[in-house]
Order: sequence, then C-alpha cells, then structure tokens
Amino acid sequence: MSTAQPSPSIAKPMAVLTTLFFMWGFMTVMNDVLIPHLKAVFTLSWWQSMLVQFCFFGAYFLGSLAYFLYSNSQGDPIQRIGYKRALIAGLLLSAAGSLLFVPATYVHAYGFYLVALFVLGLGFTLLQIAANPFVAIIGPASGASSRLNLAQGFNSLGTTLAPLIGGALIFELFKGDAAVRWPYAFFALLLVGQAVWVWATALPEPAHTNIGARQHALRHRQLRNGMAAIFCYVGAEVAIGSLIIGFLEMKGVMGLPHDAAKNYLSLYWGGAMCGRFLGAAALSDKLAGAAKAALMAAIGAAMFLLLWVVNLLDGGLELQHLWPMAVLIGANMAVFLLAGSRPGRVTGIFAGAAMALVLGVMWLGGAQAMWAILAIGLFNSILWSNIFTLAIHGLGEDTGQGSSLLVMMILGGALIPVLQGGLIDAMQARGLGETAMHLSFALPLVCYGYLAWFGFRGSVPWKAES
Repeated sequence: MSTAQPSPSIAKPMAVLTTLFFMWGFMTVMNDVLIPHLKAVFTLSWWQSMLVQFCFFGAYFLGSLAYFLYSNSQGDPIQRIGYKRALIAGLLLSAAGSLLFVPATYVHAYGFYLVALFVLGLGFTLLQIAANPFVAIIGPASGASSRLNLAQGFNSLGTTLAPLIGGALIFELFKGDAAVRWPYAFFALLLVGQAVWVWATALPEPAHTNIGARQHALRHRQLRNGMAAIFCYVGAEVAIGSLIIGFLEMKGVMGLPHDAAKNYLSLYWGGAMCGRFLGAAALSDKLAGAAKAALMAAIGAAMFLLLWVVNLLDGGLELQHLWPMAVLIGANMAVFLLAGSRPGRVTGIFAGAAMALVLGVMWLGGAQAMWAILAIGLFNSILWSNIFTLAIHGLGEDTGQGSSLLVMMILGGALIPVLQGGLIDAMQARGLGETAMHLSFALPLVCYGYLAWFGFRGSVPWKAES
C-alpha cells in the first residue's frame, strides 16, 4: 500500500477529510427523512418509496463501475489527477445534484427527485473512492483502521443529526414544496463551500507509481470477499434505517407519529456514531489496558450526553426515554473490550451481535422490538471501516482500483431496501399485516451472517494470483 509523503502533521488534512465524511453522512440519511415525506406527497407504495435508495445507491454502483472500467484500461484516474482534485470534483458534482431538487419541486414529478438523487449519489461516489483510501494511507498503516473509524465517527455524527435537523426542516419548519426546495438549496451551498476549503488546503499526495498501468485488483481474495461484505453491510444498514420510522409507527411496536419516530431514528445513527468513536480508541495501537478502557468510558459518556443534548435542543426525547441507550452503549463498550483489537475478530463478533438483535426485531414487540432495532446501529458502527481496511490491506498499486470496487458494492444500499420493501408489500397482500414488516428482516439477517463469516474467515488474505 502506498504511504503519504512525510509531513509534520496529518491533523489539518484529517480535519478537512472528516468534514467531508460528516457531510455525506448527513446527506445520505436525509433520504430516510425524504422517504416518508415523498411517500405521502406522491401516495407511493413501500416498493415505490424505496426507489429513493435505489437511485441514490444505484449511482454508487454505476459511477464505481465506470471508474473501474476506465482504470482497468487506462490506469487509475486518481493517480493521474490527484486526491485533492478528485475530492473537489466529487463535491461540485454533489452540489449539482442537491441543486436539482429546486427545479424538482416546481415540476412536482417523483421521477425528477429520483434524477436529483442519482446525480447526488454520483458525486458522493467519487468522494468515497478518494476519501476512504486517502484516510487509510495518509499515515502509518498500523493506525489505518483507527483513523478510518475516527473519520466514520464524524460521518455518523452527520447521520445522527440528519433525522433531527432534516425532520425539523421537512416536517415542521417548511411546508409544501418548500420543505424540500430550500433545505437542499442550502445543502448545495455548503458543498460548494467545502470544495473551496479543500482547494485552499494543502493536502499531502501519496507517491504514485505506474500511473498508466492496467491494474488487477480482483486477484486479491480479501478484496473479492470484501466487495460482497460491503454489499451486505450497506444494504442491511440502509434497509433498516429506511424502515425504522415506519416500524415505530406500527401499533404492535410503539404506534408513534412521524415527528416522534424521527427522534428515535437519530438514536440508530447516533449508535453508529458512538460505536465508531469507541472503535477509534479500541482499535488504536497507541493505547492499552486501563488507559484504553478509561478513554472508552469517557467517549461513551460523552456520546450519550451529546445524544441527550441534541434531542433536548430539538424538543425531542427526554432523559427518561433515553436511559436504555446508556445501557446499550455500555454493552457495546464491553463487547469491544472482550473482542480485542484485531479488526477481523471484532468484525465477526459485531456482525454476530447484530444478528441476535435482528432476531429480536423479528420476534419481539413493543419497546423491546424498538430498542433491538435501534441497538443495531451500535454494532454496525465499525463494520464499514474494518471491512474497508481489511479488504484493501496489501493491495499496493491496486489500492485505487480496489477502493472503486468496494464503493461499487454500495449497490447493496440500492437493492436490499427495495427487496425488503417488496417483501413487505407481498406479505401484506397475503394478509400478514404488521407481521410482514417483522418477518422481512430475515433479509438483513442473512447479510449479517455473511459479515460474521467475512470477519472470522473471509478477510484472511491469500497470496495474490499473478
């Protein structure tokens, strides 16, 4: 794997990169708020409403496929133009997609919204292809998982705030078409501002070799298995997040209205945020023993306090409704300490914990089902970062192409939610009612089963084929 040229500090580049992770996390989870809004505006079925995720994450697949095909014949584009220019291009394309929501509100056609989501997804595709490996290679290889978990922690901060801020904007502050028009126009301005910031910041560029050479990333076993793991992880995480509001609205679960359910959705993504910051400490090679446990306890307490304060400021959940989250954060921290610091082992154990929680979602009701589905976020937390670093470990000059292949498999976020939505519609048509929603979580269960295998066995590299 390439390493960045020596520099006095990577703190400033990491600060810039973490803001990008934050922004695409925020914008991605805005889809979870858009789905119930557009479902009501256009009177959509569950399957039709999930086309929001299909178009957004489908863009990841098509954009990454184009990147892969080009790099396979012409060499890695990022090695040609540099990481900095790739990040700027991704931000500007994302801004264009966000701006397309403005004419979509005037045309008032569901298809136009889907086009805007597709363009937005293309921009984030380029950002992810560049930013994820950049964080991994910007410093010592031994700290790659820790750095990526830290960056993903800020990504999760965005996903935590999106249901609260986005829900307030779309369901409360603005009405009618303005509910989407003005928030997304503002998001476009923010993305352009980030592009200017990246342009004005000196970012270290890794040393590139064989720029025009064809690459053969697929010869690496850990990458091939990692591609399927990314597909399963993103698909399961997005499907669950997309259905939480609808799940909590069911009478057999909590019977909550939209504006209350969105606050609980923030705990799902907030759990991922908490777990990622805990993971940055747990997987660090600079801490051990009591010092690591103390830091993790402080992080867990700070994350719970943040979730409480954010909900308090938003007029959402009060402390008496939040206390089970503190217990779940403590359980997550205990699993981290028991699992150790090996990324593969931690991945397998966390995927197994997610499987147990999904089974709870399928067979429990009331508050037990609610907290089971929300707790999945805590155990989703480190999966992306660990899968990514395990999959690109040892790829060397194939790292850029390998990254594009992994980002391509974000396609799971397009397909699995649509498949689960179709399962719900099909079972409800057969008279299963609310039970259909519960049983549909068998699909994410299978996904987590594969992730457990990848963590324990599938991430172990074999000698690359020549």
